[in-house]
Amino acid sequence: MKPITISDYKIETQVAITDLQTHEDFNASKKELEKALENTREQLGELQDTLYAHGKYAVLVCLQGMDTAGKDSLIREVFKDFNARGVVVHSFKVPTDLEKKHDYLWRHYIALPARGKFGVFNRTHYENVLVTRVHPAYILGENLPDVQSTEAITETFWDKRFEQINAFEKTIAQNGTLIFKFFLNLSKEEQKNRLLRRLDKPNKRWKFSPGDLKERKLWDTYMSCYQDILNRTSHGHAPWYAIPADNKPAARYIVASLLLQELQKYNDIKEPPLDPEVEASINDYKEQLRNE
Repeated sequence: MKPITISDYKIETQVAITDLQTHEDFNASKKELEKALENTREQLGELQDTLYAHGKYAVLVCLQGMDTAGKDSLIREVFKDFNARGVVVHSFKVPTDLEKKHDYLWRHYIALPARGKFGVFNRTHYENVLVTRVHPAYILGENLPDVQSTEAITETFWDKRFEQINAFEKTIAQNGTLIFKFFLNLSKEEQKNRLLRRLDKPNKRWKFSPGDLKERKLWDTYMSCYQDILNRTSHGHAPWYAIPADNKPAARYIVASLLLQELQKYNDIKEPPLDPEVEASINDYKEQLRNE
């Protein structure tokens, strides 16, 4: 199976979303892809242990994609070999009353991972230039002083939000957070198939909502917003990666491989040295334990 090449997925120039790949299989079977993922995530788990001991970087993994893109299962499979204390997952839903009393980035700021840990945002701060852009009336619920109606939500309003999000990411990157943003690029046809499978399986029907079909009718609008997001917010300190999401095993393997390759570039992530006195006495400690 061919190795993962970072440049095949990293957004480094302006893109048209229709040109981005939605399917990849590497000419490999499902079992081969699962085995490749298993090997990769074991290495990621070991790296996470070292990152925790090092204690100077945090890692933020952001996942965005249309409904059924596979975010939940990707989190489950990619981070399976992590120490549970070393990774925290946040799934951002409709803002609560408390969250609405703060600026829209507040709830994301307080959920950021501590140094030494991975944080996963399942849906992210980008919902604030995605869902709210598709449905501008949602902005009115934020009770902003200068927005009394949807007519006040102009392109200038969205320009400011993009500036704020870019500034937010730049700030946390400058203070030790390594940011990885993954857009799970699902085709409209595959989403239809996955929604149908949910309806066909009684134990999966709880995942279905009639609202999924309403949002599906706005597919082109969502894709336009995603394209804008990729082109306006992919930077060296906080890059986007467009992940073909029609094949779930391949998508998981790609995300795990990209994380591992990029994190291995940080040669300074290593276990801290032992206190010289402790290191000089290791044999004595062993002897004490053996003689108990």
